[in-house]
Amino acid sequence: MCNCAKQKTCLHLPSMELENQQAPSLDDATKAKWYRVVFELKKLFGKKPDMNGLLYIIGMRELGQNRKFEKEEKVDLMHIATCKLLSYDGYYAFENMDEHGWPHYNLLKKIPFTDLATQENYLKELIVKYFENEGLFENEEQ
Repeated sequence: MCNCAKQKTCLHLPSMELENQQAPSLDDATKAKWYRVVFELKKLFGKKPDMNGLLYIIGMRELGQNRKFEKEEKVDLMHIATCKLLSYDGYYAFENMDEHGWPHYNLLKKIPFTDLATQENYLKELIVKYFENEGLFENEEQ
């Protein structure tokens, strides 16, 4: 979680419709890595994860707990993942772990408004970066 979650001010990646603009696409190398992440997780879990599923998995990894979560906790896990991913580009910074072991982040700078397709591609890039930084799937051919 981040402090902005406690204050109900965080909007993750805000959306705003932009007229006549097309979202930038992923470059070929990032696209290939993205498909690899999705494929490996599909092999691991038996189904292709959607964006919420990926955020949930990252949130669970960051929390370090593998248990049944309540609905609100699942949303918090996705928020943890979003904060972690956006910390790569300086939007959030890790603050501390609370007494229950949940990470907290501080919002450092305002997240720019973008359309949904741009947000999704940006998150895909950050998820690829997360899997690379964490050394996941590193032993297999790229």
